[in-house]
Amino acid sequence: MAHIISVNGKKPQLGKNNFIAPNATLVGEIYSGDDCSFWFNAVVRGDVNAIYLGNKVNIQDGAILHCLYQKSIVRIGDNVSIGHHATVHGATIEKNVLVGIGATVLDYAHVGENSIIAAGALVLEHTVVEPNSIYAGVPAKKIKNISPQQSAEMIERIANNYIMYADWYRTEDKD
Repeated sequence: MAHIISVNGKKPQLGKNNFIAPNATLVGEIYSGDDCSFWFNAVVRGDVNAIYLGNKVNIQDGAILHCLYQKSIVRIGDNVSIGHHATVHGATIEKNVLVGIGATVLDYAHVGENSIIAAGALVLEHTVVEPNSIYAGVPAKKIKNISPQQSAEMIERIANNYIMYADWYRTEDKD
């Protein structure tokens, strides 16, 4: 059973049609939109400050979302995929973004819309990721521009796939 935990009188507030894997952990001040999914071993800790998720956000296996005590918060726009074992700590991620497997996005970073953070990238504190771009490396640097159409096709496909995957689990629960 998923771990949904209140802390200091604050409990996660979840939108419609969210999927939470049995061993995902959601703690404290979390606000999610509709059609979000929290996958196996994902940890979303709104214990020290707030975490806001738009619609169609998927937090994949082993990913971590957290913030700084009374300082940074996490804001994630619509249609965002946070890849396996990625970490988002006190950052803002605009809509239509893919944060790749094992990437880290640190406090006060701002990731512009229609962007991709490559697998394994390290986005340092206060970095501004330009919209319509790909950032990669340690520390992450811009490697190229991409058109909104290019990013949208991949990002939309992944977000929609995760809604489909969540439906598979809901169907299994009914059997």
